[in-house]
Amino acid sequence: MVARLRSVPGIGLLTATALYAFIGDVSRFPSGRHMAGFLGLTPREYSSGLRRRLGRISKRGDVYLRMLLIHKARSVLWHAKRMKNRDRLRAWALRLERKLGHNKAAVALATKLARITWAVWKNDRSFEPMPELQAA
Repeated sequence: MVARLRSVPGIGLLTATALYAFIGDVSRFPSGRHMAGFLGLTPREYSSGLRRRLGRISKRGDVYLRMLLIHKARSVLWHAKRMKNRDRLRAWALRLERKLGHNKAAVALATKLARITWAVWKNDRSFEPMPELQAA
């Protein structure tokens, strides 16, 4: 499973083994959002009635894993800037970085990487990057 987790962009041996050791059984999470929330990468919610307010990330999970995922997301962003042919994930991350800034884009990408690792783990398949859609 560690080899499959390493197929996700930015996830190396250290992060894959840390995820495998800390999460253990991925079937306890019904979705990737639940796993990202467990790691403290989803926004806190302050809601009442029909008014929904989302705040900063909750930081409720394991500090070390969250730090690893955010650093790996920064690495993916840094390398995506130098690539000529980007996949959809890297193109999305660069658009988000231009819109929100580097740090917020890195945390958003770390959340997406956590969700992708959940899907790779749950479906027992390696990550397959999709090419970027070209504007017509």
